Amino acid sequence: MWILYAAASAVFAGVTTIFLKKGVHTTNTNAALALRTIVIFVFSIIIVLITDSQNQIYTIKNKTWIFLILSGLSTGAGWYYYYKALQFGNVNKVSPLSKSSLVLTILLSFIFLNEEINAGKLFSIIVITIGTYFIIDYKKSKSKNADNNKWLIYAVLSLLFSALTPIFGKIGIDEIESNLGSAIRTFVVVIAAWLILFIKKDYKEFKNINKSEIKFIILSGITGGSSWLLYYKALQDGVTSAVAAIDKLSLLVAIILSYFIFDEKMNKKTVLGLILILAGTIGLAF
Repeated sequence: MWILYAAASAVFAGVTTIFLKKGVHTTNTNAALALRTIVIFVFSIIIVLITDSQNQIYTIKNKTWIFLILSGLSTGAGWYYYYKALQFGNVNKVSPLSKSSLVLTILLSFIFLNEEINAGKLFSIIVITIGTYFIIDYKKSKSKNADNNKWLIYAVLSLLFSALTPIFGKIGIDEIESNLGSAIRTFVVVIAAWLILFIKKDYKEFKNINKSEIKFIILSGITGGSSWLLYYKALQDGVTSAVAAIDKLSLLVAIILSYFIFDEKMNKKTVLGLILILAGTIGLAF
């Protein structure tokens, strides 16, 4: 069953990327992230109340609190840099690079969670790495204008924090109901997002938010919240590396949708890179 949860999480995550892209076209990324986290938090609280798991909060151990908080902080940082990357780069480049955090997640799972890495997984990791290199196509994107390559820096930072999230999350929900764990993590993300907003004084940008983009920010919160809840449920029941692998297939959903919605064309190198990433991801998952 956890495979179905992970697959559903991937679909929602892929759709979320499209809503994010449309929601931060002109809107300040910190303002958008702050609004989106509120939507996700409300959504997650509703699920907690429906499943009647809120009473478990009184029995949570210190270790669980620590890792849920760390998971929330790494999630917030990962999404912050993902937002910034999407603002400067195309979905068909930003999403694959960010999703390649799977490779680092598997290595960390081996080190901290004692999950097995066999020859097949090592081969899959190599295939994903090569595929990611093809998709980034860094040399073609070089320009005298440094801003054109900001997406790459932000995407790499998103990759690093995204890789840590499932590790912290797996440890954090070991002895707690997954919906409650997701809600607690989301609350941490809300606090972090709004702190960033006020520290950078970007709250002033609320009055400048493009009204047509608000609906996409809200939708991204709903689909993102759905993805998180499904992901945590899969993470609680399944193997961390396999769950992370299946979830990363969201890049296929995102790239296909971006082709039709944003008319983001793909050259032969990009298509080859995508095929390699998908092949490697499937290899890791199964």
